[in-house]
Amino acid sequence: MRAIAIIEKLPLTDPRCFVAVELPKPAPGPNDLLVRVKAVSVNPVDYKVRQKRDPAAREPRILGWDAGGVVESVGPQVQLFQPGDEVFYAGDITRPGSNAEYQLVDARLVARKPRGLSFEAAAALPLTAITAWEALFDRLNVPLENDQTSVCRSVLIIGGAGGVGSIAIQIARRVAGLLVIATASRPETADWCRSLGAQQVIDHRQPLRPQLQALNIGEVDYILCCNNTDQHWAGMAEAIKPQGRLCSIVENEKPLELGLLKNKSAGFIWEFMFTRSMFKTPDMIEQHRLLTRIAELVEQGIVRTTHTETLGELNPANLARAHQRLEAGQTIGKLTLTVE
Repeated sequence: MRAIAIIEKLPLTDPRCFVAVELPKPAPGPNDLLVRVKAVSVNPVDYKVRQKRDPAAREPRILGWDAGGVVESVGPQVQLFQPGDEVFYAGDITRPGSNAEYQLVDARLVARKPRGLSFEAAAALPLTAITAWEALFDRLNVPLENDQTSVCRSVLIIGGAGGVGSIAIQIARRVAGLLVIATASRPETADWCRSLGAQQVIDHRQPLRPQLQALNIGEVDYILCCNNTDQHWAGMAEAIKPQGRLCSIVENEKPLELGLLKNKSAGFIWEFMFTRSMFKTPDMIEQHRLLTRIAELVEQGIVRTTHTETLGELNPANLARAHQRLEAGQTIGKLTLTVE
């Protein structure tokens, strides 16, 4: 099969950064699906893995953890799917990624593609939807269903126009019924956040608490940080309510001063959507259930894909261009590539 891989650790400006390789077509294990990939999306995890590549490594590494495709064959223990099913998934960071003609993925991490969506539009959803859902409901313990008390609760989503922020706004507003305040730093990203359901938008380049006070909000019940945990840590500590909860998806570079949360008895927790697959947790099936729920919400018109642009066919040049766009930090929504 044909795949796009990294072999040496090279800069994006080097035409050999990504290379087309021919690899054996893999065979599914007991719980695996063999998926013929039709479209992929790119995420910050892709370039972070590329940047951390061991300079001495020479074996091909296939990146990509967002895909839509068609089930080619199934392992002997798989009961959820059969050949011909159209599916979408993020997969497992410890296994070869989706930048290839075929990919093996554990069936417990996969769901049927939302009806009516193209493979490109579907491929834009899994990683960010899983991250946002787990962050809100598994980590922050936001009540799953909208109820009468939800209108009294608020969430601040830092980095609202990015991939995770874009889907988190929708889930927080339309599933949990929260008051959603998103952050954005440009007029076009602020408009994007409002179009997804954010009732208020503030600028994450400015101090957070004064902007919340100007909106008569003051402090918030929950904070989901999708942008530079180090930079926003002190501001989040100021903006969280007593006994509130913070969650971040962005790793820190410096020690976090947890003491800033002590007097408020506020809690902090990480979200990493590969935890279940990486550690083979007993509840891996929850990602299948989660993505199935997302597909239903898309089909009902409650949640929409955050796909904004397809950069053409999956090849070394286009993949490098996608990584460049992501690393520049100016992307709105999700970028995809078509697998021919």
